Amino acid sequence: MFTGIVESLGKLVKIEQEQTNLHLWIKADFVDELKIDQSVSHNGVCLTVVDFKDDLYKVTAIEETIQKTNFNTLNIGDSINLERCLQFNGRIDGHIVQGHVDQTGKIISIDNQEGSYFITIAYDEDSTKNVTVEKGSICLNGISLTVVDSKVGEFSVAIIPYTWDFTNLSNANVGDTLNLEFDIIGKYVKRLVQK
Repeated sequence: MFTGIVESLGKLVKIEQEQTNLHLWIKADFVDELKIDQSVSHNGVCLTVVDFKDDLYKVTAIEETIQKTNFNTLNIGDSINLERCLQFNGRIDGHIVQGHVDQTGKIISIDNQEGSYFITIAYDEDSTKNVTVEKGSICLNGISLTVVDSKVGEFSVAIIPYTWDFTNLSNANVGDTLNLEFDIIGKYVKRLVQK
């Protein structure tokens, strides 16, 4: 479980394909604090540390993960938003994030608001479990954000300069695919209401 507060930007150094799996080798400033079997959020995707080599660690994405996330667009040298799993001895600064991506969305606009950024994302509105609400939470590439504007199949978020500078959103462009995890409470409420 995570909070959606990005701890560090990692760098994708190597990609190995083994049958339908992708092994991703990541460089991060906290590699020496990791251990085998530990969960780490990668752009909002919970993956397990399976190996180390020099100053890198390895995680494996199976075909299911690759199909439901933006991992099929990753390239060597890409920045990855990283967060180690939540410890229940401190504050939760973001919101409850499982690291289970619901679907991807596409950036349809990025507006520089002279000090902040306003990003609008389109997603598949046919999904019965996903919902956004104004002032509700959304996890975007592993980043806990507040929804500013919510429409069917589309929502917007405002990005403060700190988040822009210290996450991979600063590399994002219109048309890019982002991982979306909708708020767990909103998903359960929607399911209950539909029944």
